[in-house]
Formats: sequence, C-alpha cells, structure tokens
Amino acid sequence: MQVHGMTVGPFQENTYLVVDEQSRDAVLIDPGDEGGRLVAEVERARVQLRAIWVTHGHLDHIGGIAAVKRAWNVPVLLHPLDRPLYDIGHQQAATYGLPFEQPEAPDGELAEGDALQLGALRFNVWHVPGHAPGHVAFIGEGAVFGGDCLFAGSIGRTDLPLSNPAALAASLERLATLPAATVVYSGHGQVTTIGAELASNPFLNGSARIPRQ
Repeated sequence: MQVHGMTVGPFQENTYLVVDEQSRDAVLIDPGDEGGRLVAEVERARVQLRAIWVTHGHLDHIGGIAAVKRAWNVPVLLHPLDRPLYDIGHQQAATYGLPFEQPEAPDGELAEGDALQLGALRFNVWHVPGHAPGHVAFIGEGAVFGGDCLFAGSIGRTDLPLSNPAALAASLERLATLPAATVVYSGHGQVTTIGAELASNPFLNGSARIPRQ
C-alpha cells in the first residue's frame, strides 16, 4: 500500500491518495479542497482512481470533490447520517467567507461493517460517530483513516452542530482496541499510531475527559 498525503485548504485538512501498488488502483479519501492540485497529484501518481471515500461531511473534507469528479466520474461514498452536513457545505463555507464548489449528491452509502476492496487491499468500515453523526473510519492493511475522530495528541471537536461528546467517547474507546502498531492517518495534523496515542493522548489514557456540552 502506498499513501500519499496532501494538506489542503485554509483548514489544513489532510487528503489521502491510497494506492494498491500491484494494480495501481487508487482511492481518494476526503478530498477537502484545492481540487486542481488533487487532480494533478492523481495524474502524477499514474494510478487508476476508482472511488472517493468520505469520512464525514464537513466542508473541509468535501470541497475538492466536484473538481475530482469532473476529471474522473468515480463513485463518492458517504454514510447517510452525514448527508445533512454534506448538503450544506456551500452554506458552511459562506459563513467563513470561503469559495466553495458544492459537490453533487453522493453515489453510494457507507455502513458499519462494509468491506471495501481496492485491488488486493481490503478495508472495513467502522461507524465512529461523535464529531459528526455519520462519521466513519476506514480500517485495514495496518492503518486507520480516521478523519476527525482521533488526532495526534488530541481529538475531534464536539461543539459543532450535530456533534455528540458521548458518542465520540465511545468511538475513541473502540479505536483504542486496535493493535498498537496501527498507523493513524488523521484528518488534520501528523500521522501517529494507536500505541503512541494510548501512551500520550490525554483523551485516550484517561487523564482528560471529553467536555460534555
């Protein structure tokens, strides 16, 4: 597996191009902004883009979808509980005064327990709500693409519309059961591992609690 990370947009969101090295099949996870740059990166990698996987529907994770879809008409997959957030991306962007191209409706739905195949690579879908109601993580090949659930040294916000602190706490407890060597590719910030976060992240080692709103 090859993982090409790109940090895009004013929110410094991490988009990941995940590639099966043998088949050169690829997916884009959370194409959040700078669509032209993402298209160029896919072309530079000389891969066959097969799909766009979305961890959740906040504007900083979906702002590059429209540009990518114009270049390759691949399916966009999203958990249905995040459609309300996805559908108002342009309104969210307007409140920040940011340019934004609203993507068309997703092409398919993600659900807990789904198995996604990318060439020889296999990923399982975990529903990990809290930061957003339809938030998912893609887990496989010794890695978790976890969006804004878990960060290096921190966790996703729970003070946003439709966020749920108790649900995020349960999602973090679940992620903490993954093997310590599991690499965590987060929606913002540095790459980390489950083991490193269990040792140092106050929200995973019990030294801090998620604020209840």
